[in-house]
Amino acid sequence: MSDALIIDACRTPRGVGKQGKGGLAHLHPQHLGATVLKALVERNGFDTADVDDIVWGTSAQVAEQSGDLGRMAALDAGYDVKASGVTLDRFCGSGITTANFAANAVMAGMEDLVIAGGTEMMSLPKKGLLPIGGNNPHLQAIHPQPHQGVAADAIATLEGIPREALDEHAAESQARAERAIKEGRFDKSLIPVLNMDGTVALDREEFPRPGTTAEKLANLPAVFGQVADYRHEEGAPTYRELVAQKFPDLQIEHVHHAGNSSGVVDGAAAILMASEDYAKAHGMKARARIVATVNMGDDPTLMLNAPVPAARKALAKAGLTVDDIDIWEINEAFAVVSEKFMRDLGMDREKVNSNGGAMALGHPIGATGSILIGTALDELERTDGQFGLITMCAAGGMAPAIIIERV
Repeated sequence: MSDALIIDACRTPRGVGKQGKGGLAHLHPQHLGATVLKALVERNGFDTADVDDIVWGTSAQVAEQSGDLGRMAALDAGYDVKASGVTLDRFCGSGITTANFAANAVMAGMEDLVIAGGTEMMSLPKKGLLPIGGNNPHLQAIHPQPHQGVAADAIATLEGIPREALDEHAAESQARAERAIKEGRFDKSLIPVLNMDGTVALDREEFPRPGTTAEKLANLPAVFGQVADYRHEEGAPTYRELVAQKFPDLQIEHVHHAGNSSGVVDGAAAILMASEDYAKAHGMKARARIVATVNMGDDPTLMLNAPVPAARKALAKAGLTVDDIDIWEINEAFAVVSEKFMRDLGMDREKVNSNGGAMALGHPIGATGSILIGTALDELERTDGQFGLITMCAAGGMAPAIIIERV
């Protein structure tokens, strides 16, 4: 079995995900994907006709993001038509799943040169996009699935994690992101996005709010109380009622808000993987190898708790312990996700999201996992670390995870 080697990883900056406000919002999502795909060729000089597959993640596959975005982005990037592409959806976990699928294909010996990645433009109108569960009454009766923000508040209530701890965590994420940007820690992977006329659309992170403090965050109103009482159509249960189906005695304390939840942004990322034989034959120098890939399911109602069992499964598969991991990237979908993760595993917090996370930098859903893999790799190289573990929650109560080793 061949090692799956990471040759390179790159990403766009994350632009504010609002029409008329974000630096990327006027562009086509295929253009964002094409930007990082072009960059991989420019940085590594491979023949795109050799690419066995492009495995792409996009969660909201509607409107401009529909129609196999991975294949279309490759064509838009000028790739040889022999380079096939597929686009998948594991909600927020899509960008790790694409890397896992790509790595598995290489490790199985079926493919030699594969690109993983993802694109999500959260600024695009999502007309026709249904809520989690697809408005299926039968499914909701078996596994009630609320809005993710309501689930986050429910978890915080069940775990007894106070808002003060979540706001402190969010402020620390902003401070770490500010430091990382000032020190150029993202520069190695960051690819400026150009307009069609060649001018710069965006060449920096657009979402962070430097100077954010826990005291400032404490003044923001919790937002998911109103959401909890929303119903999609007459006669349908509210999100609060869906949670109550599973936890009838739970009185949800609403603690999440715009400052301690992940940012709504646009972005794309790509990872170039190769087999050992292909890399050697073409003079490619590996930056890392894939050690383990796993998937894990958990309670669909709470839906955000699978990263902990996913991480434990990945560690067991790799024969490693929590202390062996030098860099952890745990997506900050909501503050409670990463806060609970660190508490459950008794972790050294300095190793977790050391350059900030989605609360500060944003979460372009289908792309985030691939972004985090690249971020972990860059940080392993910067700090001379060995192992990185990346995981994230996904709607439906899932979490993919991956362990990489710097080489």
